[in-house]
Amino acid sequence: MPDFERRRQRLRRRLRRARLPGLLVTDFTNVTYLTGFTGDDSYLLITDHDTLLLSDSRFTQQLSEECPEVKATIRTSGVSMLDSIQRAVRSAKLPGLGIEAASMTVSLYQQLSEKLEGVEFVPTTHEVEELREIKDRDEVRAIREAVELAQRAFGVIRAALRPEQTEKDLAAALEQQIRNFGGSGCSFTPIVGVGPRAALPHAVLSDRQIGESDFVLVDWGARQSLYVSDLTRMLVTARIPPKLESVYHVVLRAQQAGIDAIKPGVTMEEVDAAARSVIEQAGYGKRFGHGLGHGIGLQVHEMPRLAAGQKKPLKAGMVVTVEPGIYLPGWGGVRIEDDVLVTRSGCEVLSTLSREFADCVATH
Repeated sequence: MPDFERRRQRLRRRLRRARLPGLLVTDFTNVTYLTGFTGDDSYLLITDHDTLLLSDSRFTQQLSEECPEVKATIRTSGVSMLDSIQRAVRSAKLPGLGIEAASMTVSLYQQLSEKLEGVEFVPTTHEVEELREIKDRDEVRAIREAVELAQRAFGVIRAALRPEQTEKDLAAALEQQIRNFGGSGCSFTPIVGVGPRAALPHAVLSDRQIGESDFVLVDWGARQSLYVSDLTRMLVTARIPPKLESVYHVVLRAQQAGIDAIKPGVTMEEVDAAARSVIEQAGYGKRFGHGLGHGIGLQVHEMPRLAAGQKKPLKAGMVVTVEPGIYLPGWGGVRIEDDVLVTRSGCEVLSTLSREFADCVATH
């Protein structure tokens, strides 16, 4: 069972350092992280000595099941969230209040400012998100489970590949298999790119059939216990194109260089550069346009980011993707992605699917 109180205490320490009497958490994912409540349309008011969930009657039973230790204010029909926030802030006698700048709408901010004259509203950025960067034991366990679910589902669809299957069919099969194995579904809509469509890093699913090309890129993940995984593999479905094998080995060397660079204290841009330099030296630098990776957790894209300009150091407990790619319009693309835990002495690759080119061959 996650220690939500410990998470809230860590946030309180941050608020004290920032000299903020309280924080209104309006990002629903952050509310989940701090309380375990998975509903929406609910905010969290956290002060130095108190925690209050602001919700409505639709979630009364869910609140009692998911976070019975958290005090909640259940508003009834006719009472707006604005009114609920006003009453809670006045009751707490807060002279100032932090707000999540990336989440709160301008409209709500303006209305609160009018309703709560005399209260200083202080925009904050990433107060909770930076806590979420470092995963605790429960989070790492849940991510491991999500990785294993994704791998098992991939194993099934790989063994059952048929030329007439479309990209949409493959994505639907992954979703079904993840649910069959006990997960709650894919962590995002899978990216399936057949042949030339593999050159689209975020290809939208189409009716293109697997048998229309020699290879396919599959980017997918599973969700388990609220946490996610994110993996990418290439599959050779017909003859082995020599160019594919050549490009694949460049990407694989780049990914390994990135993984080898991961350890506490190394900056995120240094990890990105370690992988990127391999691709640049092979002459494909302009064909790798995105960052090397991103954090995963409650969301499939969250802090930190492995990319140029990211000067923060890695810390033990972070879980990041390492996903270099080379994309050649008109021909196709190659991406290899794994989920990596930063440990005290280095890192651990959580995914165990083979990355060897020979194991990409799925022909029967």
